Amino acid sequence: MLLNDKVAIITGAGSGFGRATAELYAKEGAKVVVVDYNEETAQETVSRIEEKGGSAVAVKADVSKEEDVKNFIQKAMDNFGKIDILFNNAGIYAPGTVEETTMDDWNRSINVNVTALFLASKYAIPYLKETKGNIINTASAGGIIGFPGAISYATTKGAVISFTRAMAVDYAEAGVRVNAISPGTGVTGMTKDLLDNEDIYNAFISPIPMKRLGEANDVAHAALFLGSDQASYITGHALPVDGGWTMS
Repeated sequence: MLLNDKVAIITGAGSGFGRATAELYAKEGAKVVVVDYNEETAQETVSRIEEKGGSAVAVKADVSKEEDVKNFIQKAMDNFGKIDILFNNAGIYAPGTVEETTMDDWNRSINVNVTALFLASKYAIPYLKETKGNIINTASAGGIIGFPGAISYATTKGAVISFTRAMAVDYAEAGVRVNAISPGTGVTGMTKDLLDNEDIYNAFISPIPMKRLGEANDVAHAALFLGSDQASYITGHALPVDGGWTMS
């Protein structure tokens, strides 16, 4: 198993990319701290893991709040005694151009998509240095290319990539790797309502060379690779998982 006896914290693990990764990590031998704003869905993820013989614990948290972050870091230590992987996956999508975006949407996007990464990384890094662990951040194709009608989302995901690269340099000598995954449009709870609209679906799929949308497991398997020792010489990388969108 690729993650045997590893301990992983995954935010936004109550659904979508986070849940798929939590289940895959557990299958590969990791003990998982399932963090989500929705306590019920977090516990559902834990139940799915435990039904298959895995080990996990659920923690309700607003990842943009410092005390909540400190709490789930401490829960990991209390329950499992170490931290090997931090997957900063939680995020929000607020549509709108500059003119259409409200200050509330702008600030919330920054808090959840960027500040949350800073907080979790800040409080996890002392433990990750002990285990020579690694951090994975969920960015987006929208942080690489011009992404229409979502100024706050695209801005914050571009910041995630820069944050990843800067932190990778800071902690390379300590043996801590820091990478990002940049998914294209995927079928998740965040996008389902949008993609039910045929015109929006066609607009999203048309620039993708592989002509399909991403699935949660596409991101989960990328996160498995980056989190494992198979990626031991990879840091500061933002891996596109987008069917070729950002190269086209």
